[in-house]
Amino acid sequence: MSTTNRRIVLISRPQGTPQAENFRTEVVEIPELAEGEVLLRHSWLGLAPAARLRMTEQASYREPMALGDVVYGQAVGRVVASKEPGLPVGTSVMSIGGGWQEYSIGNAENLVKIDEAIAPPSVWLGALGTSGMTAYIGLLDLGKPRVGETVVVSAASGGVGSNVGQIARLKGCRVVGIAGGQEKVQHLTEVLGFDAAVDYRSPNFAEQLRVACPSGADIYFENVGGAVRDAVWPVMNQGGRIVVCGLIAEYNDNRQGGPGWFPILSKRLSIQGFIMSDHLHRQQAFLQDMRQWIREGRIQVQEDVSEGLESVVPAFIRLLTGKKFGKSVVKL
Repeated sequence: MSTTNRRIVLISRPQGTPQAENFRTEVVEIPELAEGEVLLRHSWLGLAPAARLRMTEQASYREPMALGDVVYGQAVGRVVASKEPGLPVGTSVMSIGGGWQEYSIGNAENLVKIDEAIAPPSVWLGALGTSGMTAYIGLLDLGKPRVGETVVVSAASGGVGSNVGQIARLKGCRVVGIAGGQEKVQHLTEVLGFDAAVDYRSPNFAEQLRVACPSGADIYFENVGGAVRDAVWPVMNQGGRIVVCGLIAEYNDNRQGGPGWFPILSKRLSIQGFIMSDHLHRQQAFLQDMRQWIREGRIQVQEDVSEGLESVVPAFIRLLTGKKFGKSVVKL
């Protein structure tokens, strides 16, 4: 076992889209474990837009990272040293905040045992992890879909959006995905089974969205914000529900404006933002359903895989600029 750890730390706060110069790779000594702690060797890292929010000085729903901190992110791996009887050496676990590094120290409170017999380790960062549970909770508990309703999903080829659309189809809804580029649009309809998909980069995007929603939209699962959100307002039906999961288009440029809040009033819309960690009591129900759907082939797992710690920053930039398919994971 190595006595040193390679890690990526934040050294300056990004202005707009993060750049390589905002980060530094360090090699540090691995400290001694305290009682109740384990040392986890990461095999996979999961990348998520939420890390971008924590790179600014302003607090969002979590405190910002300090300069010099290991960049926030989830990880899976195996316990290689332990002072916690409940997590012996060899245990496969997922770390909520393992970060962009090769090793991390954790305890029973922030590590979750995973079963590699059910799915490969990387899937526990995506469809069986936070991305999948976010889709499950946001759509079913907050969106409350009903058979025959139309569900519109932005960033529909991403880790969360791809699962939202597939679950909505399982619940008998018509699903319209929004993604960037014809390759992604085709993937949504031909591979994931969406009823329709629209390219937000198209010059007549708003008109295409209207055509794709001939009966309007009853639920909008929001991952993007900005101009994409603005185009969805006109197709919302009276009494529609909007679930705000993310605003990735606004993380880098702090975009403000849009059509204002009048559509909320005139169409009696319900809008709710949510953070998945507030719904951990639903984890067992989520795992039971999602395991079965994956086993039966009713949910397709889509991953954007990079290899090596040196690929983390470029992969994260691709994630924020929409140049990837599925959940962004890095194999170490």
